[in-house]
Amino acid sequence: MRLIRRVVPLACAGLLAGLPAALAAEPAPRPAAFSACLACHTTEPAKNTFGPSLFGVAGRKAASLPNYTYSKALQASGITWDAASLDQWLTSPQKKVPGTKMPFPGIPDAARRKQVVDYLLTLQ
Repeated sequence: MRLIRRVVPLACAGLLAGLPAALAAEPAPRPAAFSACLACHTTEPAKNTFGPSLFGVAGRKAASLPNYTYSKALQASGITWDAASLDQWLTSPQKKVPGTKMPFPGIPDAARRKQVVDYLLTLQ
């Protein structure tokens, strides 16, 4: 039994050492405020539902994910998603891009909004 307690952790550590850091790292915890996003979005790559997947949103040009029909307003917005543009969007999508089809009213609390933005930036 003592041998198992010593060997198993070493074997697991050896397996993890060969993995890229991104695979071995724990995913960022999902903030409670993000639950509203899950009503329409997924965080799985290339899996769109009512809204587009949010996986890989950081650095992505708005309205560019394949296999999703975006509003003409968002297509013409010229936005590339980063911390600042996500913060403005999540404050009020309709004010950021008039004519967007996203019905979400926004996250008025700046601290909760920052938690969601920070989480979105980890989805790579």
